Amino acid sequence: MNPVFPTLGLEHFQENTRDEVRLLDHLIHGKNSITAPHKHDFFLFFLVKQSSGTHTIDFVEYSVDNHQIHILRPGQVHHWQLASDTQGYQLMVSQALMQTFPDYLRFSPLLAQPILSLNEQAYLVFQQEFGQLADELTEPQPDWILIGLRSQIITRLISRELERKSLVNTMAPPILVKYVQVLEENYKIEKSVAFYADHLNITPNYLTILCKKHFGLSSGQLIHNRLLLEAKRLLQVTDTSIKEISYELGFEDLANFSNFLKKQTGISPRAFREQL
Repeated sequence: MNPVFPTLGLEHFQENTRDEVRLLDHLIHGKNSITAPHKHDFFLFFLVKQSSGTHTIDFVEYSVDNHQIHILRPGQVHHWQLASDTQGYQLMVSQALMQTFPDYLRFSPLLAQPILSLNEQAYLVFQQEFGQLADELTEPQPDWILIGLRSQIITRLISRELERKSLVNTMAPPILVKYVQVLEENYKIEKSVAFYADHLNITPNYLTILCKKHFGLSSGQLIHNRLLLEAKRLLQVTDTSIKEISYELGFEDLANFSNFLKKQTGISPRAFREQL
């Protein structure tokens, strides 16, 4: 696989690769125009103090405004066009560290929306927390335990705000949160509802009932949606052949992959790539 746009790691933004947290002052170090779609292998939480423009995440364009938090997960394709006077903080947290946080699974794309608008009071709380984290990171000898805890507090506050605004599915039972995790780990090789139901020790029918109740989609549709999203990502950000992509996603042959994409989008893989 030969990516046209590389997956960026934390080391791309700072030389020190020892730690698992980066915090950039956007006004000083941020880029306002990122026109080439790319991916990260870490979580990005962008606290916007002042800005306007657009931020496109996984083919969906969102409006940028003052007092927002943008949530970007590993593997998501994104690019943005921001105003020249944009101010804010970019908090980058490694996936390994995020997986130790209690709210980690709540940040799945299936459970939470990527853009969170804040009222004045909530924004000031986040500004204080990001500021304290920034102060600690500039210490001559930063306390990495404290940095990890401050990062965890920020993600917990984000999770709480998402819940308050009903932008995260807080009613989803733990078994569905587990389903989302297992799906993320296995969607390329396991495409049957029966596999996931068996893994969760429930029947396929009951899994479908739960998914329809809490997500508004069947368990099979969630599998297809995850496959479709990855297919779109690979077609857009790599020059990998369509045949190789079909194998990458676990399809037996190119014809099956083409039929799947055409059924989901109405166009062939080649036509999808050519329209980009």
